[in-house]
Parts: sequence; C-alpha cells; structure tokens
Amino acid sequence: MMRQYELVEKVAAYDPNVNEELLNRAYVFSMRAHGSQTRASGDPYFSHPLEVAGILTDYKLDCATIVTALLHDTVEDTVATHAQIEDGFGPQIARLVDGVTKLSKLELRSEASSQAENFRKLVLAMSDDIRVLLVKLADRLHNMRTIRHLQAGKRTRIAAETMDIYAPLAERIGMHRIKEELEDLSFAELHPDARASVQKRLDFLRAAAGDVVPRITEELRRTVTDGGLAATVSGREKKPYSIWRKMQRDNVSFEQLSDIVAFRVIVDDVADCYQALGIVHGQYSMVPDRFKDYISTPKRNNYRSIHTTVIGPENQRIEIQIRTHEMHDIAELGVAAHWRYKQDLAASDGSEYRWLQGLREILEHEGTAEEFLEHTKLEMFQDQVFCFTPKGDVIALPRGATPVDFAYAVHSEVGDTCVGARVNGRVMPLRTRLTNGDQVDILRSNAGTPDPAWENIVVTGKARSAIRRFIRHQARDEYRQLGEAIADKAFRQAGHEFSEKAIDGALKVLKAKSAADVYVALGDGHLTSKELMSRIFPGEQRRWGARDAIGAINQLLPSRLRRHGGGRDLNNAVPISGLIPGMAVHYATCCHPLPGDRIVGIITKGKGVMIHTIDCEQLESHSDTPEQWLDVKWEIDPDNPGLHVGQISTVVANAPGSLSNLSTVIAKNMGNISNLRITNRSPDFFEMKVDIEVADVKHLANIMAALRATPSVSSVERDRG
Repeated sequence: MMRQYELVEKVAAYDPNVNEELLNRAYVFSMRAHGSQTRASGDPYFSHPLEVAGILTDYKLDCATIVTALLHDTVEDTVATHAQIEDGFGPQIARLVDGVTKLSKLELRSEASSQAENFRKLVLAMSDDIRVLLVKLADRLHNMRTIRHLQAGKRTRIAAETMDIYAPLAERIGMHRIKEELEDLSFAELHPDARASVQKRLDFLRAAAGDVVPRITEELRRTVTDGGLAATVSGREKKPYSIWRKMQRDNVSFEQLSDIVAFRVIVDDVADCYQALGIVHGQYSMVPDRFKDYISTPKRNNYRSIHTTVIGPENQRIEIQIRTHEMHDIAELGVAAHWRYKQDLAASDGSEYRWLQGLREILEHEGTAEEFLEHTKLEMFQDQVFCFTPKGDVIALPRGATPVDFAYAVHSEVGDTCVGARVNGRVMPLRTRLTNGDQVDILRSNAGTPDPAWENIVVTGKARSAIRRFIRHQARDEYRQLGEAIADKAFRQAGHEFSEKAIDGALKVLKAKSAADVYVALGDGHLTSKELMSRIFPGEQRRWGARDAIGAINQLLPSRLRRHGGGRDLNNAVPISGLIPGMAVHYATCCHPLPGDRIVGIITKGKGVMIHTIDCEQLESHSDTPEQWLDVKWEIDPDNPGLHVGQISTVVANAPGSLSNLSTVIAKNMGNISNLRITNRSPDFFEMKVDIEVADVKHLANIMAALRATPSVSSVERDRG
C-alpha cells in the first residue's frame, strides 16, 4: 500500500505547485474514516481509495482530483458527512465527492433501475465537471482489477455494467488505456473461454513471428527518416477483447486480421503528419478503402490521427497510425491530457464534448431512468459518419443516421419543426440513411411537429428521446381529455352532476396530485370509472351495476357475445379526437377498423383506448370487464377525411404483369399500397396480404370490387388481421 509521503511525491513530480498540506489532510481523513473496514479480499478498505488516487496520478491529474479520489467513498461508507467534507476541504472538492458517491440508499424497484438511476446521476454530475467521471472510471478500474474476490453472480453483473457503460464512457472522453483495460478485464469475466482462446493465438503468433515487430518498426523509422523527417516509431499489440470484437463484427478469422499490431509514427506537427503519409505511400502499396483522416475530421472524443494500411516491410500487411506528440497524448490520456497542454483541467468541464451536453439534454427531459440509459447507449456505442450543414459545419452522427437524426443533432427545435430534407441538393425521404460527406439541408415549418413514426427510423438517443417526449406529452393531453369525458359520463350514470371539486376533494384517496392526473389515469386505463366513483362516494352504492353495463353494450355485440341484461341509451358516445397511431387512441391490428365500420373502444391499461370493429373476435376476451368498454363513433371531417389502413387478402395469378395490374387498379381507384406480404406461392398463384391507405370502408369496397373485375385477380376478401 502506498505511503503518505509517496503519494505526495508522485503528485509533486509533475505539479511543483501541489498543495501538499491538502493532500496530507485528505490521506489522514480517509484513513481514519475507513478505520478497520476491510474489502472482500481482506485488505484494509483504505487501500481502495488510495489505489484510485494512484491510478489518477499516472494521468498527472490536478490536486483536487487526487483529493477527491481519496475521499470518494467516505460519505457513503463511513460516518463522515458532506458537511464535514465541505468544511475540511472546500465546496469544490465536496461537490466532486458528492458527484462520485454511490447511490446505495436509493429505494428502487430493481437492480436494473438502480444501475440506470446511478448512471443518470453520474451523467448529471460529470456534465458539470468532467473530473467526476475521471474519478469514477479509476474507481471502477480498481474494482475490476480486484473483482476475483467477489461471488460469481456479482462479478458477472459488475463486468456487464462495466462493458456496457464505463468502457464506452472512457472511450468517449479519450481515456484509451483505461477503456482497453476495462474491456479486457470484463471480457475475461464474461467470456473466459473466448479470451483464453484469443490469448493462446496471440502467444503462438508472438513466438512464431520472433523479432518481426522490431524489424518492421526499425524499417519504418528508417524509411521516414530517409524522407527527411524526425519521427518516433513503435508497434503496439491489440488487446484480446479488441481482436475478438473485430472478429465478431467483421466476421473474419484470426488469420485474416491485418492490424493485430498497429505501428505508430509520431512526428512534431500536423504538416509533418501529411509529409510522413506521403513518404509511407510513396514507399509501400496502399490497401484500398483502408485510409481514414481523423486529423481533418476528429472523432467526437477529440481523437486525431491518420490511419492507413499498406503492404509494408517484409511484404506484411500492416496498419500505420500517424500523429503528433500532442495527438498521441490525447489519444492515450484523453481529457486528462488537458493538464499537460492547457494547465487548466477544471476549465475542461465537458463543454467541448457535444455528446456530453446531448446526454445532459436527454437527462433533463427523459421520462424514466431506464429510458435515459437506453438512449444514452445509443449515443455512445455506434460508429460515425460525418455530414455537413449548408454552411460547411461538420455534424458527427452514428452510422445509419437519417436526416431526422441530423436535424436533432443541430438543435432540438430544428428537429421538432423538421418537415423534409435536401441531401446533396435533392429532396430525399426522411428515412434516407446518410453517408460520409453528405450535405444536409433541413426543411422546416413552424406548424411542424415530430411524427411518432420517426421513432422507427432514428438511431440517435437525442432524437428518439425528443420524439418520445412529444408522444408522451401529446398522449397525456389526449388521455386527459378522454378521462374527463369518462368521469363526466360516470357521474351522470351514478345520478350526480359532474364536478371537478368532488374529484379535488378525493385526491388523497385517489393518490393523485391534481384532477388532471385523475383524468389521465382514467384515460390510459390505470383507473376505472367504477373505482373513481367508489372512492369519491364510498358510502353510496352505484346506481348501475355490471348487469346494466352489459345491457348497455348488448345492442352493439354480435350474437355470440350477448348476455342477458337491461338496455341503455347509446346516443351519448364519448368523442374521440386526434386518432394518431402510437398515441392515446390506437386502431386494433386484429380487425383494422375503418371509418364506416361500427366500432367500440376498449380501455387498455397503459395503452389508452384501442378501437375495434364491433364484430372483432378479440372482443370476447373483454366481455367480463364491461367497465373497460366505451361506445365511440367516428368523427371524420368530410373536407379532410384523412387516410386509414385497410387490409385485404387476395389470390393473384402467377403470371407476368399480375402484380403490375394489381397496383395499377389500386392506384386508379385512389388507393395507396403501404405494405404487401406474400403469404403463399405456387406455380399458378400468389396469395398475399395488401395494406391499402383508404378514406373509409366504402373506398376500400370500391377498390375490392375493381380488383374482382381484374382477370389476373382470382379472389379478394377484406382481411381481419
């Protein structure tokens, strides 16, 4: 275990102005606070914060960060308080310690929720000061180094969390060495056999190759030097996890990998980088499609380097990375390199990391910790493409991103008002996948709003979070309107005049903060009208019971579902507005209701109202819950009827032109095919299901009649799912 004076000397070696008295006080405070506590290994607990501090001294971090490392577990695991930390070490260190304190006292539903909530708080803290993340990463690294002392199940959970969250975070801030070690330690825990296999192949390759790496390194150095440049050349072997991941991702064997060892050429300045590239390409044959210039277009974590693959010395296919000394330090040390080049790590608070600010924005608006964690993973895990605004600004996006992702990356308001996009001067569908170098011009409208269907085409967490946020708010408004109508109806059926005051008086019993919350609960099915009335009027029997409710829907049900009961006036239908898929009101896919069909609404817990046709077979499963039934009707604007999806099943001759005839007939009758699925085929016929956008039942019937008159169409029936 490192002694007190050794820690002070390590910091003083790179920071002559270190506050030795502060370091000494922190050392003593932490040692006394942890006292006789021990770790799972049996070692004194104080050895852990001391090792965390030691890891951070290797990155030459400032005194405040080292002190935070010494103190980071005192508030959580000892009797020390936040006030004591602030009184003894100042508000800055108290804030940093608070940022990395584990949240073990949170009362959460599950371990997954705990992980998500912990990560949410971590992002909030590190977005204020990136040093919080540096201490947390060092904390996790030491825990992974000593993970063998824990029980097997706990080891697996911690290793998975490390691989999912902490290694990608280390990569995002450029802490390459920590990222590699975290990945490899997790890999050894999660896939021990795979790691052992890769390591065995590496050992064999190393023994068979002998001194080939030193020979290639020396020839590269001599080649660059003969070209007139002073350069440092080295070779570095990839870690087992990095090799295994590439084998998995690219579906290649171990023998097919060309970059198990990467050679680095380090020069003095940017101009020398491009001169070195010219020398290397002039001497060796370049492998096509294996060149990347991260100097002109840096990665999101500020990584800068030139990568090229050549058929190099001894006819070996090798990867060469060319960078300056400063680029190399940033590649290895990430944000910690600011200490060396800017002497102001505190100023590097994350503002230069746009991805971190994006996480902060998602955090501030996201609904649950689990959704935040999901969207954050989307932000961190994917490869990049670089696209340009019309002004030439570079926007880095994950591979597979669309113009909608681009719009939200520019600004949330741009995404919310996006109605179209020009890609390289051409108007393109919003589902278009962007590629490197695309210039994207977002078309906007003040009346534009996010389309719920966008959630299926975006890949960035920021875009998905914003779309879900809009859906959530829109759905709440619709749930509230629907719930208020349900409450009004329930009051009248019980013989009372509807009064929001009555609901306000029962908020405590209903466990709601406002009448609006009660309406939302009614609208989305978490609260039934029967429950509402029994809690508002607990001493009064309802004036109509389940038998009367069944009678109320009796006229609507097909004969196979009818039961005995009284009748009721059905003229007071609850109005349904804003029938937007994915929001408060949904069309059932089991029966595909269309305007003109007789319909019924079923309140479904957590989903709002599901609209079914009155003869839908699925209604039988709801016959015992009459309080969930709503008599609804279409409210279609005749001037703007909108489009609805009807589904048909058809049998078409297996002959040239049959599909063309089918689509032509549908188009001539003003229908639009939104989906087509072939369900069976034979030498003579195709059986298929076709989804057609139509105005109403009559429109669909006209299309079906026209298809039946087509010689190549054998039969057409409306499909019920």
